[in-house]
Amino acid sequence: MKVQCLKGFRDYLPEEMLQKNRMVRAVQQVFECHGYPPLMTPALEYSEILLGKYGVEGEMLLYRFRDNGDRDVALRYDLTVPLARVLAEHGEITMPFRRYQIAPVWRAEKPARGRFREFMQCDVDLVGADTAAADAEMLVIGSAVMKELGISGYRIRINHRGILAALCRLAGLTSAGEVEFLRLLDKLDKIGADAFRDQVGQISGIDEAGVESVLKIVMANPGDSRQILAGLEDALGSDPEAVSSIERMSEVLDLVEASGVSEQCHIDPSIARGLSYYTGLVYETFLDSLPGFGSVMSGGRYDGLVGLLAGKDLPAIGISLGLDRLFSAMKELNLLENRSQPADVLVVQFSQALAPASFAAAARLRTAGIATVVYPRDAKLKKQFQFAQKAEIPFVVVIGEDEQSRGTLQLREMDKGSQQEISIDEAIRIIGVELPEGNNQ
Repeated sequence: MKVQCLKGFRDYLPEEMLQKNRMVRAVQQVFECHGYPPLMTPALEYSEILLGKYGVEGEMLLYRFRDNGDRDVALRYDLTVPLARVLAEHGEITMPFRRYQIAPVWRAEKPARGRFREFMQCDVDLVGADTAAADAEMLVIGSAVMKELGISGYRIRINHRGILAALCRLAGLTSAGEVEFLRLLDKLDKIGADAFRDQVGQISGIDEAGVESVLKIVMANPGDSRQILAGLEDALGSDPEAVSSIERMSEVLDLVEASGVSEQCHIDPSIARGLSYYTGLVYETFLDSLPGFGSVMSGGRYDGLVGLLAGKDLPAIGISLGLDRLFSAMKELNLLENRSQPADVLVVQFSQALAPASFAAAARLRTAGIATVVYPRDAKLKKQFQFAQKAEIPFVVVIGEDEQSRGTLQLREMDKGSQQEISIDEAIRIIGVELPEGNNQ
């Protein structure tokens, strides 16, 4: 038997999990700071809940099977459809409804750089408001998440399904060819204009002159979002749906500018979210330093999705951070916090007789908010110091018979190699001062 992790899945060893958990806590803090409480849904849903929501390609990626009760079930593909199911099932929920959820999802897609079959999504959604304010709030929260994670070089590229529908009409397409056209449009920056022309030319009913007009629109790059909107208005001003979409995006820009995050938010008419349930604003987030890495945060408005399950429409919008993909990107860019020790203090054990003193000291340190580990057996001091050094634990507390009798301890600072005999209260003060910012609770 070959012992290996399943393809498309990955193990996170303790050092990486400490880093990943710090990312999760940072994201949670941002979500809750903006007034979003947590929600949790099951990993499994009835397949009929998920089917018909992701398009043909999406449904092919479902991990679907019959369970021991012969029920047709599937692992959740995202966190949005389970949210819609919750809203349909719990009709007493007050609107507008805000929630965030951080949980794994599963997609049986081809593994690639930063792309896994099991990955953590961090979703925040606002249900019950079809307004520019709700749209802008997602972009404000997304920008706050990136700032909290220490990422500055990124762009949230924004489009609107109304613009995409107008581009399809400009290319001479009816609803029959829209999905394929938008799929290729979303790949334009990867495949190039020539390949785009060749491939969309195979779509029934396509208008070649219209395709050239679409390319002219989406490849124009004046750099300023207001100028791009003006260009869209000039090109699509005769299309009522496009005009309404441009007005909404202009209102959203007003609000992100007022929030101080407009520098990171850019109108981009080539962005075409692939999921079939988006109805309004859509957006993808790309890192400037890794242009070929793919989107690390995305979302949009999905006003009709809840209605598919509840029988009544509820406007909704959300944004989703792909935590595992962003983790991989931050690792490539050396942006992850290097501090990976499991604790800030190691309390040594001299002997079984002195173990109660070590455990009592550890309890006091933890009460003071200092992460503390006790060496699990008595061993030579040199070995215990070596353990602390290898684990990058900055402080070591030593309590021998003399220290126990005097009610003191020896505090060793590993990076300096210095050691002093002090009270535990004094040790707590020193460790609290010396700990890196964010570790002193």
